[in-house]
Amino acid sequence: MTVSHHPTGLLPRTRLGDGLVVSALGYGAMSLSDVYGPVADDQALATLTHAVDAGITFVDTANVYGGGRSERTISRLISTRRDEIQLATKFGIAGGLIGKREVRGDPAYVREQIDQSLQRLGTDHVDLYYQHRVDPKVPIEETVGAMSELVAAGKVRHLGLSEATGDELRRAHAVHPIAAIQTEWSVVSRDVERDVIAAAIETGTGFVPYSPLSRAWLCDGFDPAQIGEGDGRPKFPRFAPENLSANAALRAEFLGVARDAGVTGAQLALAWLYTRAAQLGIAVVPIPGSRYAAHVDEWMPAVGVTLSDEVMERLDGFAERMSGNRSFDLAWTSQRETAA
Repeated sequence: MTVSHHPTGLLPRTRLGDGLVVSALGYGAMSLSDVYGPVADDQALATLTHAVDAGITFVDTANVYGGGRSERTISRLISTRRDEIQLATKFGIAGGLIGKREVRGDPAYVREQIDQSLQRLGTDHVDLYYQHRVDPKVPIEETVGAMSELVAAGKVRHLGLSEATGDELRRAHAVHPIAAIQTEWSVVSRDVERDVIAAAIETGTGFVPYSPLSRAWLCDGFDPAQIGEGDGRPKFPRFAPENLSANAALRAEFLGVARDAGVTGAQLALAWLYTRAAQLGIAVVPIPGSRYAAHVDEWMPAVGVTLSDEVMERLDGFAERMSGNRSFDLAWTSQRETAA
């Protein structure tokens, strides 16, 4: 594998859907809250600033991350650098702890939440506004219709969906162009390849994979012993002790492929996504997250890398061999039609 080296501040650009152009790698700003362990606001801001200085201009957050804390931290950066950033936020998940939340997509909630997000962010618009989860009680046409009104009002530039099914994406796109669909996608989570990606290609929608590093499980330094109180990962089946144990050999095999390729696990995971997206013919912008600036530096050489056919073949069956589903509740994912 040949890694790319991008000068500081320069990353390739990727065109998603509806004319939205962003850096080829994004930053997942859920990490600016305590979801993976405690982080001080100043440390979170320093890591975010480092990512932007390194050339990542696509910043992804949500109203629910840290109860608004992520958006407030981002506001401290964009107060002086708004024109550099393509800013995405989300609405749709209401409530507190992971696994104890509800989904809302009613128009009144859409209008309420954009105003609250803009206030926390300290800006008059976001570049991309996602429905975080599809509300089963509200037709997606109704939700996207309300979102399109925000575009007309100038509060939002582009619309996105998260964890929508292929059918929901098609229905939403019939109401208003959808610039991006965000769903978990990685070398060990490939269910989106069954239908969602085909729908995205059909509608001209770009793909934004979240958890491209499988919540750090694919990274060299992952250690279950470091998962402390307050870390959200144990809510996910793959982080249950029995599944961590069952998957340990597969993780070791993955890291062996990375060593053979002369890269880290994180770099291999990101390069796999760029390569697989190119094979399928879809624009992709992964959004890994971290509290640590050193991790951001580690990601950079993988941007836009194409893996050899041999490496891709070695990784091809990993998703099917994983024990434990990627989500605590399939009804919260694009897999829900399969689970029904």
